[in-house]
Amino acid sequence: MMKLYLIIGCLCLNSINVQAESVTIYKFLDEKGVLHLSNKPPEKQDELLYSRSYVVQSFVSPRRLMPLIIPIPDFEPEFTPKTVKKSLVTPTQYTEQIEEVADQFNLSPALLQALVTVESNFRADAVSPKGAIGLMQIIPATGKRYGATDLADPMTNLQCGAHYLSDLLKLFDQDLTLALAAYNAGENAVIRYGNKIPPYAETQNYVKKVTELYHTFIAN
Repeated sequence: MMKLYLIIGCLCLNSINVQAESVTIYKFLDEKGVLHLSNKPPEKQDELLYSRSYVVQSFVSPRRLMPLIIPIPDFEPEFTPKTVKKSLVTPTQYTEQIEEVADQFNLSPALLQALVTVESNFRADAVSPKGAIGLMQIIPATGKRYGATDLADPMTNLQCGAHYLSDLLKLFDQDLTLALAAYNAGENAVIRYGNKIPPYAETQNYVKKVTELYHTFIAN
């Protein structure tokens, strides 16, 4: 947990004429996952993983000032969903495999962890009503495209899903939102709607859940 302390002026006890001022503190996480704290707003809003600002009010006397250190409330990740359990941000039995596969396909382990959480909640034996199999819920046709024959095998499943996600990111110019939408609804659906998230409630909720979990795992 990060604590920020702001040094401001404090009025002397015998001061009567008091003026109120406010200071805005900006907290943001850049595209590399680096946390920044500044009194200036970030310049590249579109590249941020999340951002938040805090207005801190101080009181300034025109007479005599003495330094006072006031703690700003602890920062919490803005995108932490209420439904995320503590166990989800701790290592699982597939943590090492996820990290290995993420490195193999140049992806963030946090992203794969978020996707597996939403797709199967780390159940390697999960099978959807539509026939999607395993940790990353791979449809047999997709598995066949990547030469994955045993989708029930966790490592095979992770490699197939990561390969597919990597290709989707390349197809949509590294746009994570569109890649996730395509993972859920298919790349043709995204293209058909002009490279936008298809107007399907399931797909829109899917993109939101995976993105929020991704930010949560990064913050943790």
